Parts: sequence; structure tokens; C-alpha cells
Amino acid sequence: MTEDTEVPEPTGTVADAVKDNWVDRFAPAFSRPYLRLSRADRPIGTWLLYAPCLWGLSLAILATDSYSQHDIWIIVGCGIGAFLMRGAGCTWNDITDRDIDGSVSRTRSRPIPAGLASVRGALIWMAAQAILAFFILITFYPTAIFLGILALAPVAIYPFAKRFTWWPQLFLGLAFNWGALLAWAAHTNSIGPVPIVLYCAGIAWTLFYDTIYAHQDAEDDALIGVKSTARLFGEDSRKWLRFFLTVTIILFGFAVLLAASERSPLSLVIAIGGPWALGWHLTWQLTRFDPEDSDGLLRIFRSNRDAGLIPLPFFALALLV
Repeated sequence: MTEDTEVPEPTGTVADAVKDNWVDRFAPAFSRPYLRLSRADRPIGTWLLYAPCLWGLSLAILATDSYSQHDIWIIVGCGIGAFLMRGAGCTWNDITDRDIDGSVSRTRSRPIPAGLASVRGALIWMAAQAILAFFILITFYPTAIFLGILALAPVAIYPFAKRFTWWPQLFLGLAFNWGALLAWAAHTNSIGPVPIVLYCAGIAWTLFYDTIYAHQDAEDDALIGVKSTARLFGEDSRKWLRFFLTVTIILFGFAVLLAASERSPLSLVIAIGGPWALGWHLTWQLTRFDPEDSDGLLRIFRSNRDAGLIPLPFFALALLV
């Protein structure tokens, strides 16, 4: 951590924000604390929320062998919704964790513990983002609307998970991969084995990347009694990461097989290439995992934006053959 990020300035950046991000450079000063509550200065979380939506929609199109202009809106709507709901969820997380964040070096510069935003203001901001996301949700099929409302449960529970379980990353996975179910339902107005298996694959993926991320705070978390898989696994983390990697690819591959089982053999093989390529990227991440290198851990974590997008060209090509 650099010297200028250890103590927040009146409008100071957050410690793990992307350097020279648009919030710090262009956003009006009054809006910066609230945009930082939403992690607009750290877009990786939006991508991690959005990727399962794109997976779910892609497999739905492969399974039904049909697509329409409405699918374009699903892509756009899920993207905007991912930004808004990630923002609302992160704001809720910062409200509930305001005392904990002040005790952790990486998070004490966040707006609430730094005194740049009030709890009341954060609650209003959270509600505004959730309401905007709801207006997008109601343009989808009824099944997707129901799933979108149901998604509020894991989002609400997640910030408290680190207080009562060693597996808060599991609860994050439950929340962050809900888009696989929702996007499938937005296309088909139904739910079934394919999106459920895909959802489970996404949860395993989240356990992989967020265990890596949690290693940044392992020492501080131990001092204040906050639980995480990074602390639980300790020196065995590499072994567990390999396990989560394997489960991710097996389940993702199975979901693709189910979705593309009635397509041509060539289409099926190409589609299977998506999980295969994702697996190679996760393997690359694992070779660079060093729990003592905080900057390296953050770089690996952020690389999961690319990991989540890698399967999509394979699915697009499979649809064309």
C-alpha cells in the first residue's frame, strides 16, 4: 500500500481502487464517496456479476436454438443491472461492515469509516440503485422477475457470513452467480437443470477467485476475528484452489453438454471449448498464486474479468455451426 492511500484525504481514493480510475479523475467531488460505495472505481466486481448472466443467456440460446431482439435487451439490461446491484450490494456491505472496515488496512479508506459518507446517506443511495435495477427487472419474463426478487436474500445475508461461518466466500458465490439463473429465465421464462448446474459451477469459480482475494486480508482478519476461506485453508490454500478449479470446469462442462446435447457434434465440441479455455486461465492464475504478495493477489483476482469472458466466443461460434 502506498503512503498516499494509508490515510484518506477529504475526497481521498480507496486503497485498492484502480489507478487513475474515472471516479477519481472525472466524477464531481460530491458524488465520489457514493460512487466509491458502489465500487465504481473498481469495476471488476461488476464483471464478475455480469459474466454468469452472459453464460446463462448463451447456454439458453444454444439449448433453444433461437434468439431474438429481446436477447439484445437481456444483454444490455443484465449489464446495467449488474452495475446497479453490485453497487447496491457493496453499499450494503459497507454499511454492515463499517466497524470492521476501520480495523483493516485495505478497507479503512472506504467512505463510511473514512467519514466521507454517512450511514443514512448510504442507505438512501443503496435504495436508489436497487429501485433502478428493479425497473430493469420488470421488463423480463415473470420467472426472471421472481428470481430477481429472490436474489435479494443472499445479497442481504452475505455481509454477515464472515461473522458466523468460515465459508463467507460460499455466500458470495450464491449471490454473485444468480445471474446464470436469471438470464436463462429471461430468455426461456423457465428454470431447469442447465442453469442450476451452471450456477453451481459459478459458485465454485467464486470460491476460487475470492479465496485468492481474501488472502490480502488474512492477517488483519485474524486479529479482529473475521472468518474466511483464506484463513480456514491457510497453507493448504493451493490444494483447495485446485479443487475449486476442477469442480468449476467439470460442472461448467456438464452444463454445456446438457445445453448443447441436441446440436451438431461440431457445435457441441466448440461449445465445450469454453469451459476448457476457462480452465486453462484458472490454471495460469494458480501458477502465480503467492499468498504473501498482496499486489500479485489483487492482479490475479482482477484477471477473472478475462476468465469470465473467455467462454463467450466459443458459445457464439457454436451457435453458428
